Amino acid sequence: MRKPKILSVILCAALMAAGPLEAQERTLTVDAAKVGAPIQPTMYGIFFEDINFGADGGLYAEMVENRSFEFPQHLMGWQTFGKVSVNDYEPAFSRNPHYVTVYPSGHREKTSGLENRGFFGMGFKKNMKYDFSVYARLNNLNGKEAKIRVELVDEHDSVLTQQVVTVTNNKWQRYTATLTAPKTVEKGLLRIFQAGTEALDMDHISLFPADNWHGLRADLVKDLEDLHPGIFRFPGGCIVEGTDLATRYQWKNTIGAPENRPLNENRWNYTFPHREYPNYYQSYGLGFYEYFLLAEKIGAEPLPVLSCGLACQFQNDDKDANAHVALKDLQPYVDDALDLIEFCNGSVNTKWGRIRANLGHPKPFNLHQIGIGNEQWGPLYPERLQEFVKQIRAKYPDIKICGTSGPSADGDKFDYGWQQMRKLGVDLVDEHYYMKPQWFLDNAGRYDNYSRKGPKVFAGEYAAHGDGERNNWEAALSEACFMTGLERNADVVYQATYAPLFAHVDGWQWKPDLIWFDNLRSVRSANWYVQMLYGTNKGTNVLRLTENGKAVEGQNGLYASACWDKPLKAVIVKIGNSSDQPQEIALQLKGRKIAKGTMTVLTADPKAENSLDHPDTVVPKRQTVEPQNGVLKVTIPKKAFVVVRM
Repeated sequence: MRKPKILSVILCAALMAAGPLEAQERTLTVDAAKVGAPIQPTMYGIFFEDINFGADGGLYAEMVENRSFEFPQHLMGWQTFGKVSVNDYEPAFSRNPHYVTVYPSGHREKTSGLENRGFFGMGFKKNMKYDFSVYARLNNLNGKEAKIRVELVDEHDSVLTQQVVTVTNNKWQRYTATLTAPKTVEKGLLRIFQAGTEALDMDHISLFPADNWHGLRADLVKDLEDLHPGIFRFPGGCIVEGTDLATRYQWKNTIGAPENRPLNENRWNYTFPHREYPNYYQSYGLGFYEYFLLAEKIGAEPLPVLSCGLACQFQNDDKDANAHVALKDLQPYVDDALDLIEFCNGSVNTKWGRIRANLGHPKPFNLHQIGIGNEQWGPLYPERLQEFVKQIRAKYPDIKICGTSGPSADGDKFDYGWQQMRKLGVDLVDEHYYMKPQWFLDNAGRYDNYSRKGPKVFAGEYAAHGDGERNNWEAALSEACFMTGLERNADVVYQATYAPLFAHVDGWQWKPDLIWFDNLRSVRSANWYVQMLYGTNKGTNVLRLTENGKAVEGQNGLYASACWDKPLKAVIVKIGNSSDQPQEIALQLKGRKIAKGTMTVLTADPKAENSLDHPDTVVPKRQTVEPQNGVLKVTIPKKAFVVVRM
């Protein structure tokens, strides 16, 4: 009775001794004869929030912290010496009224002045020019002349370069100087001495690298541009809501002269007990006008998100009558949405269109979508949202309205959110999920059974959080595999944006993040390369891809989708292999002859990640592939994501 079992054990042992079995070839069939649902140009994009010092200290290239002395502790970020005081008498800017007065020290061997180390030190690049500016006036109405000496200083307290600025007016005036760094410095500072015999007032002390683009860091703008994103969601996130309504993001405060944009408290300055930054504020130097310019620059459609009148529900009790705006007082919030649409799309003859034109952009920004609220839940949200929907629909029926299904990927709040969004008839529902890599692998078929009748899906925030929440290849690969399901279901998934976007290596609060940077460099994560490969290979229409008549969504670790690129008349196949073994794939096309093509491969050890010192640990490699007898045979390495174009 036991003999067959013994023989089986002997046979298995013999096979193991002979070595691993050769991988069995798997056949994937793409029906190229029937073009499926359109893939939106906005399908793959990015989401920006000022977290991890992503704006001030990051994308916004201003190097001076608290440049207008408006932090609640007015000299936070500044080190003063000699005789320096903070004043607000007859200020240069009404909404930023504080400034410093620097007096002579009173002794020929002593000096007065101040210095600023910026955001975790100032990074200076060799031969880079730095544009210094200050608003200044003589403190003495009858004074003749005051001087300041402006210095760039390295981490060893050695002066790199200096310029003298002479102030001759007792009325506020902007003064400038250009300083060139003779060497690269990672943790430098800006120092300003009172160098004459008279006191002077100074405000809005600023330092920008000369290569900035509209005030933004050139290298970080390039990192975004090279992604080829279809959609750009901004400015948040939780900062849209604010810890309270007073600190919510108000877009009208972020346009106009940067010198007179009022400071705002950042929602993230004390949110994480393990990473608190009491000096984390929003200068609004990066405001809505710059966001729209950036969207144009990187070729993405803008998606601004506005407050719905609810402060952050994580940080407030919904039963607190003072936490959220009352329904009877909601109209100013609705007006902000209506005015923003006019600012973006209105002619120069409209109030807000004229303001846009006066800022330097007479042509409309062509806004198509607007988000109202972020991660809201419960009945407080739909009863406010319905007023936005009603008035936006009446005045701007072509604008797509994006609502939210709450902070989770499932559960009671999620189900209630979707029910209400359908009831209100919004165009898009914003889903968020920050999950373990295995969740992404298990949910590649998440949208297979979604209703095709209701609102479209906007995956507005998502990222795989691996062990230690790192940007390693395991996390990036799981996202790549999951995204084949987004593409396959493009008839219900309208767009998706990875989040968060940026993180300063010295100032992060949340990880993983798409792009990491210090004050001199940036690094594109493994996840960045996944997003780039999708963004540059999104195609125009879905093509049905099957194995044995079924969608390929994780069987034995394989994930796949296919699309048609109408302008280039090309078939694009994306394949993820999450298994520990390479997989032999035979690609067949129905209704079209397979042509010579390219295969781009992204693979690495699961724990591998890119860093500032080793930015190319996980990068794609491209090779040419040719069919044989009408079939394209390729080997997908273990733990790999592959894009085939033919």
